[in-house]
Amino acid sequence: MGMGDSQADTTAGRMSWRAVQALFVSGTVALVYLAAQLHARFVRPELEFALVVPNTVWWSLFLGVFLSTAYALGLPETPTSRLEVLGRGGLAGLASMSAVSLLQLLTAEPLLPRFSILIVALCMPVWLTLIWNVAADAHEWSASRDRVLLVAGRKEIAAALETDMQGVQERPAIMVGWVPVDEARVTHAAAEPLVALVEELQPSVIVLDREAQDDATVIEQVTKLHRSGVRVRTLALFYEGWLAKLPISELAQVSLLFDIGELHRAQYGRFKRLFDIVLGVVGIAVLGLVLPVVVVGNSLGNRGPLFFRQERVGRDGTRFAMLKFRSMVAGSDSTSWTTTDDVRVTRFGGFLRRTHLDELPQVWNILRGELSIVGPRPEQVHYVEELASKIPFYDARHLVRPGLTGWAQVSLGYTSDDAEAMEKLQYDFFYLRRQSAVLDFRVVVRTIREVVAGLGR
Repeated sequence: MGMGDSQADTTAGRMSWRAVQALFVSGTVALVYLAAQLHARFVRPELEFALVVPNTVWWSLFLGVFLSTAYALGLPETPTSRLEVLGRGGLAGLASMSAVSLLQLLTAEPLLPRFSILIVALCMPVWLTLIWNVAADAHEWSASRDRVLLVAGRKEIAAALETDMQGVQERPAIMVGWVPVDEARVTHAAAEPLVALVEELQPSVIVLDREAQDDATVIEQVTKLHRSGVRVRTLALFYEGWLAKLPISELAQVSLLFDIGELHRAQYGRFKRLFDIVLGVVGIAVLGLVLPVVVVGNSLGNRGPLFFRQERVGRDGTRFAMLKFRSMVAGSDSTSWTTTDDVRVTRFGGFLRRTHLDELPQVWNILRGELSIVGPRPEQVHYVEELASKIPFYDARHLVRPGLTGWAQVSLGYTSDDAEAMEKLQYDFFYLRRQSAVLDFRVVVRTIREVVAGLGR
C-alpha cells in the first residue's frame, strides 16, 4: 500500500481561495462606490446619490478595466512581495485611469470626477496589499485542501499521478495514499478494506483507474463511501478537474470520444475566427510600431535577416511557413529543440524571446488563417512525423487550427525533448475536449500574465 502521508488538515478554519477572490472583487467594488459617495456628499453635495446618474456606466467601465488588468497582472495571488503588489496595483490603476481619461478626451465630457479617481488610486495599493496577505495565507492552506486516495491496478499509474500532482494544479490537492485493486477488493463478507483505509487516511477524493472501476466489490465500497460524503472520480476525470490535462494512459482510449468546438459547434468556430481576425488586425498595427525598434536592435546585436521562416504542420496536416523575428545567430541550425540559455540565441534575440516579441510577426499567419490566437502550438514537420510514430492519436491535435499561444504553453511552457512533448500532448487533449470561448479567454489572460512577469523562454 501506499504513497503520500496521512497528515490531518489543521487549517480548516482558514479562508478558502474562492473566498479570497470574492473578497478582492467585492472590496474593490465597495472602494469605488465609497469614492463616488464621498465625492457626492462632500465635493458635490447637490448630487443626492452618486451612482444613480449617467456616470454609472463609466464607473462600471472603470471597474471592469481595473479588475481585468489586475487579473491579467496576476493580482492578488501571484506576486511574491509587497513591493511587487504595489507595483502591479499601480499599473492596474494607471491602466484604468488612462482608459477613462482617453474616453473623456474623445467625448470632451468630464465622465468621472478626478477627486474620486484620486481616492481610488491612493487607497487601492493598500487594499491590494491587505488582500495579498490574505491570499498568501489562503494559498498556503489550499495546498493540502483535497486529500486524494488512488485505487489502481499498477504502481506505475500511482507513481505517474504523484509526479503529476507535484506540478501545476488547477485545484490544489495532495496524494495521501495508493491502494492496489487486489488489496481494496472484498475477499470475505466481514471485510471492507477500502472503507477501513478511508477511515484511517481521511481522504476527500477517491480516484479509480479502469481496473478499479471494473471490480464490483470496489465499486460497492465506493458507493457506500460516496453516500457518506467522500467524492469519487475516475482517473481521467480527476486529471481533467484537478490537473487540467489528460493522463497518458487515457489518451488513446478517449482521444476521439468527445466533441471538438471548431468541428462540432459552428457558432463557436465562427466566433473564434472573428476573434482571430480582430486581434490579428490589432497585432498588425502593433507590429508596425515595433518593427523600427527591432530593425535598430538587430543592427546592433543580432545582425542578419530580420525575419525567420520555418515550415510547421497546421490544421488537417497542411504545412505552412510560420513567421517570426529571428532570435538566433544567422545560419544556425534551427531544427533541433531549443533550450534555456541556448548559445545560438543572440543578445538582442534573447530580449525578443523574453518579451515574446519574436512571436509578433505570426499575426500575419493568423490573418491568413494558418494560425489561431489560441490552439495547440504547431510543431516542425520532422518532429510531427517522429512523435506521430511514437504516440497513438498524436495527429488528433491537428484537427483544429494551431495557435499563437495555447493551454499547454501557459500550463507547461515550451517543450525541449520527447518526454516533454508527451507531457504537452496531455494538455493539448484537455484543450480539445474543453475548447470554448471561456477557455480561450483564460489562455489569453494567462499568456498576458506570463509576458508581464517575464516568464517563458
